Amino acid sequence: MPAPALGVTARGRPGGRQGLGGQRRGDNSRAVSVEHYENFPVASLLCPPALRPAVKALYHFARTADDLADEGEASPGVRRSDLQRYRQELIRVHGGLPPAEDRWRGVFTALATAIDRHGLPAQPLLDLLDAFEQDAGNPVYPDRAALLDYCRRSANPVGRLLLHLYGVDDARSLAQSDAICTALQLINFWQDFSRDHPKGRCYIPLEDARRHGLDEQRLCSLTDTPATQALTAELVAWARGLMIQGQPLALRLDGRIGWELRLVVQGGLRILEKIEAMQFRTLAARPRLHAWDVPVLLGRAALMRAAGDAP
Repeated sequence: MPAPALGVTARGRPGGRQGLGGQRRGDNSRAVSVEHYENFPVASLLCPPALRPAVKALYHFARTADDLADEGEASPGVRRSDLQRYRQELIRVHGGLPPAEDRWRGVFTALATAIDRHGLPAQPLLDLLDAFEQDAGNPVYPDRAALLDYCRRSANPVGRLLLHLYGVDDARSLAQSDAICTALQLINFWQDFSRDHPKGRCYIPLEDARRHGLDEQRLCSLTDTPATQALTAELVAWARGLMIQGQPLALRLDGRIGWELRLVVQGGLRILEKIEAMQFRTLAARPRLHAWDVPVLLGRAALMRAAGDAP
């Protein structure tokens, strides 16, 4: 689970399986970078110590489910069966029962503590598992509406869970969090063409691809062309628009969560800048954040306060 705070998603891959701090999976609560949610470290120094155990529990819950959906050589049927058993464990612990499966006991014991302490709702956790089950079959997405529906379950629940930990639950904040999380998920996809496509994963809406004269086979060839560059430029603009739509939330929230969210927003926008600097040639190579990007992100996060009198 993409952030410094709200960027945790079920399938966001902004940093190639390691976060801004360079950790791959890490149990370190000072800089937990979420696999598939990289570049956006969760439970960072900005996260209040009282919330770090819950954030870590959410991370390990999602990370383990992601492995079931994505790692190893298991068939889609076996992956879905394991995820269904994983779902039953979630239902058990959310209902106050102890974990039944030894292999996931540590994950669900920690999650049960977080549920008891913070009253975490069940539906966002179930939505994440829905998205992981969908991932197990590497589906194609016919249009943007289908991909947004996936993001609604793979990305947005994480932002909502983290806002819940901070006691934020008004409709305006939830909608803006959804916009940021969906934007981060899309940025992950546009960043990771060169990794996803060889594995048969294509998150580009086919309707968009066909408008540029491209089909799924040509997209998976990993050859950048003027058509793929034009398509990627459109997709980048889509993600940026959603990020801008959600960023007033970072300006409105006070304290650590506001600063974490500013860094989330700036991290996502920085990746989009790097894609642009590559002239949208991301089928064969991928942009990534580096240590020298950190001062840029910090400076831009600080300036957001002065610049943003956003609604």
